[in-house]
Amino acid sequence: MKRLSSITRRDFLGGVSLPIVAGLAPSALMGCGKAEAGFYPPGLTGMRGSHAGSFETAHALAWDGETWPRPQTQTDSDYDLIVVGGGISGLAAAYFWKKRAGQDARILILDNHDDFGGHAKRNEFEVDGEKLIGYGGSQSLDGPSQWSETAKSFIRDIGVDLDKFYDYFDRDFYARRKMGRGVYLDKAHYGDDILIDEPYGLWADAPEKARAKAAIASIPWPENQREKFAELALERKDYLEGKSVSEKIDLLRRISYERFLLDHAGAGEEIAVLLRRSITGLWGVGWDALSALEGARIGMPGTAGLGLDGAIPLPYLDDDPYIFHFPDGNAGVARLIMRALRPDVMPGHNMEDEVAARAHYDRLDAADADVRVSLKSTVVKAENAGDGADVTYVKDGEAFRVRGKNVVLACYMHMLPYICPEMDAAQREAAHALVKIPLVYTNVALRNWKAFEKAGYSRLYSPQGFFESISLDFPVSMGGVEFSPSPDKPIVAHLQYVPTEPGLTEREQHHAGRAKLYQLSFEDFETAIVEQMTGMLGPYGFDAARDIAGITVNRWPHGYAYEYNELYDPWTWSPEYGPHVTARQRMGRMAVANSDSSALAYVQGAVDAADRAVNELLAL
Repeated sequence: MKRLSSITRRDFLGGVSLPIVAGLAPSALMGCGKAEAGFYPPGLTGMRGSHAGSFETAHALAWDGETWPRPQTQTDSDYDLIVVGGGISGLAAAYFWKKRAGQDARILILDNHDDFGGHAKRNEFEVDGEKLIGYGGSQSLDGPSQWSETAKSFIRDIGVDLDKFYDYFDRDFYARRKMGRGVYLDKAHYGDDILIDEPYGLWADAPEKARAKAAIASIPWPENQREKFAELALERKDYLEGKSVSEKIDLLRRISYERFLLDHAGAGEEIAVLLRRSITGLWGVGWDALSALEGARIGMPGTAGLGLDGAIPLPYLDDDPYIFHFPDGNAGVARLIMRALRPDVMPGHNMEDEVAARAHYDRLDAADADVRVSLKSTVVKAENAGDGADVTYVKDGEAFRVRGKNVVLACYMHMLPYICPEMDAAQREAAHALVKIPLVYTNVALRNWKAFEKAGYSRLYSPQGFFESISLDFPVSMGGVEFSPSPDKPIVAHLQYVPTEPGLTEREQHHAGRAKLYQLSFEDFETAIVEQMTGMLGPYGFDAARDIAGITVNRWPHGYAYEYNELYDPWTWSPEYGPHVTARQRMGRMAVANSDSSALAYVQGAVDAADRAVNELLAL
């Protein structure tokens, strides 16, 4: 299940093409950003994430069964460790290996993308002479007080001082400007473009309850549905009256929250649709595919009066505020790991100077480096050979073969059956069950945020818009990079889209959503951005052609790691127990690390997996 602490994220959380966004040159959207010497991936805009060139080889292997001639001889010398995947888990594996096996160890890291960090991606923009930094994937360090001792120690060792975020993150920034969370009801589905306050208020004080009542009253629904929603959101009623606590828990675990609303709480379809996508940013599916018990854990409307207080296990509850956020998200973590491995690539001395530092990508694959990083390199086979393992990878259409005394497979778990011929049937089946969750994190560089302030919202949830949420960036200032100080200054807006298919199971929705993402072009996303932001904020002065300075679409068809869903998976499965334990079994000199292998879609899952994989190999 998702960490309960993640719900605090709610506090933040063809058609029209380039000529429409006047002043935004095509080179700024599709090219390399600012013209500077050397290739610099963070400055690229347009379609990023799983960008063109990063997935075609893997798809040819998995979908078409294509093969590449295996070089008869090695094309490189031996390495002490080869790491397949340059995300946080792969970089952490290299770090742990150097620390435990010796600083003179030779390591090769292979990754199919043109940047390191995996989903921990950094986006940069230059707007009106100011540099904006955003996160294009892995967002923040979540609940660090509950991490394993290994993960806590690791994050300290690479230079992260969590206490400093209490100063760097301005938690009252938007509140001081009387900007809150709202809901956008679009004209296509509600007859007009309407902004309302978030209509929940059971635990709020009197003024907030009054705003919630007013918001509900303004929803263009039949009167009986407004009354029902007000009851669900603002009253404590037991919709399962007569059942014991254990009976309630058993029922709620077996039905979706949406079914609970429709079949037990008397809600209409309008209410179910309004709430459905409010959870997709945490789970990758809506309330049609999550249990009613999960709804009760989070305190969704209609669950407060069920009498379950203290009766629902909350194994992941913690009290950490959701403030441990670099301006570039967890790309800051990836860059600090790279600094520990290759200080010549990532200059600086502390977590503050990481923020403004420019990584030297031209040095990553230096032949004389003890840790080499080869980007745009897709592994197509990994197998034990002699006293080590052979790894074949494809780069620029050409196959290369290298041998490692040890190999850590820190790539997507779903790819392992295609690249590891030694996997047995049980391990293959378990790996295929861990379906990645597709999602898109889009960053829009704005020349100002006056319309947001005038509307009174820093975050807007859209129940039926293309993007389910549009929010202004986290108010973090550090390392000389200051957060936008006033509404007339540039800022990054973060737009989230999770492709879902209500009515299907979770895994089926992820498969369908992934296929949908590959069919969408950058122009499709740009059209949706302009239309949705204009509908939301046009009445408050927003002008897309004037205000949008740049767009980066971080498309992740293979996004979050799959976390077990009690509606479809046995409720006893957890990060400690489930098919992922079978899927991650060591194969000779090849150990498995990635967040998939921890069944936990957070940094600590990736780090703990790297720790385990390295220890498995060192124990041989």
